Amino acid sequence: MADSPLARFGAQVPPFVARYLASWQPYRPFWNYEDGCIYKGCLDLAVATGDTRFDDFVLRAVSERVAADGTITGFDPNEFNIDNVNAGKALFPLFARTGEARFRKAIDNQHAQLERHPRTQSGNFWHKKIYPHQVWLDGLYMAQPFRCAYAQLAARPEIFDDVRRQFAHVREAMRDANTGLYYHGWDESRTERWSNPETGCSPCFWGRAMGWFVMALVDCCELSAAASPATHAMLAEMLRETSEALLRVRSTRGLWYQVLDQGCRPDDYEETSATLMIAYAFMKGARHGILPPALGATGLESLQACIDRFLTKEYLHGICGVAGLGNVPYRDGSYEYYLSEPVVMNDPKGVGALFMALSEALQVPASFLGSRSPT
Repeated sequence: MADSPLARFGAQVPPFVARYLASWQPYRPFWNYEDGCIYKGCLDLAVATGDTRFDDFVLRAVSERVAADGTITGFDPNEFNIDNVNAGKALFPLFARTGEARFRKAIDNQHAQLERHPRTQSGNFWHKKIYPHQVWLDGLYMAQPFRCAYAQLAARPEIFDDVRRQFAHVREAMRDANTGLYYHGWDESRTERWSNPETGCSPCFWGRAMGWFVMALVDCCELSAAASPATHAMLAEMLRETSEALLRVRSTRGLWYQVLDQGCRPDDYEETSATLMIAYAFMKGARHGILPPALGATGLESLQACIDRFLTKEYLHGICGVAGLGNVPYRDGSYEYYLSEPVVMNDPKGVGALFMALSEALQVPASFLGSRSPT
C-alpha cells in the first residue's frame, strides 16, 4: 500500500480501518442496509489491496445470516423495504468466490422481492411499503446496482432497460433545472406535507441523498458497460452532469454540506458521509473513463480533506446519523429539519463510504495526481 497513489498523495490507509473491523458488531439484528455499506466497503478494499482478510471478514459476517436453503435471517421480503436489498450486493462476490449454492439462492430470494415490489405509476419502486407512491434518491443506490448485477448473473438483459427507465424518470421528476441538483424525495400522489403540490418534490438537496445517488450512478455504469451500452451511456451522461452540479456547491475546504446549496448559512455544516460518497463516485467514474481525470483528482483531494478533518485512529466524526421524510415524528424535509438531526461518529453509512473511497484512492491511476482539480 505504501506505493499507492493514496500514499503518494500524502496519506496511508488509516489505522482506523483495522480498529473498526476488530470491534465490529452488526448494526441491527436483522438484514439491513447499514451493514451492507460495511460489506461493500470491505469487498472493495479486498480488490484494491489484494488482502483476503477483507473478503474473509465479509464471508464470516454474511455466512452467519444465510442458511443452506438461501434463507436470510432477519430478511422479510413482504416488508417491501428497498433499503434491505443493499446488503444483498455482498452475495454476488461471495458466490463467485465460494461457489456455494446458498449464496446463489439468497440472491434469488432478494431479487424475488423486487419482482413484486410496488411501483409508482411511472414505474419506479416505492421506497418502502410504509412510504407509498414515494421515490427517494437513497433507494436507487439500495436496489439498482443489485439489479444490474442480477441481470448479468441471471442473463436477464431486460432488467437493464427497466433500470434505465427508472433513472430517466428520476431525472425528469427530481432534478432541479437551475442547479442540476436532485431533491431528496418525490411523492407521486402529492399527499405528503413535505411534497411540493406542483412538482411532488421535497424542499431540499440533502447531501447524503446526493451521495447515494452518484454512487448508484457510477456503480450501475460499471455493471452495465458491457451488458447494456444504452443504459451505460445514459447513466454516464447523468453522472457527468450531476458531477458538474456538485462541483458548484463544494466547500472551499473540498467538502460537501449537509444541505448542499446552503453552505453560506452559519448553521449548515460540512458532512462526512456525503463527502466520502461523492469522492468515491468521482474517483471511480474517472478510473472507468466516465469522468475526466481532473474529477478523479478532486475526489482524491476531498477524501484527503475529510481524513484530515474528521478521522482519528479510533473515530470517524461528522456523520449525520439519519435523515428521512414523513413518518412519526413527522420529518418535513425543511432546512431546519436536516440541521436538527444528530451528528454522530463511526456510523456505518460514513464508515462504509470511507472504505469505498479508500479503495478507489488505492486504484487511482498515477496520472490523476498531476491533474488539476477543477474549482
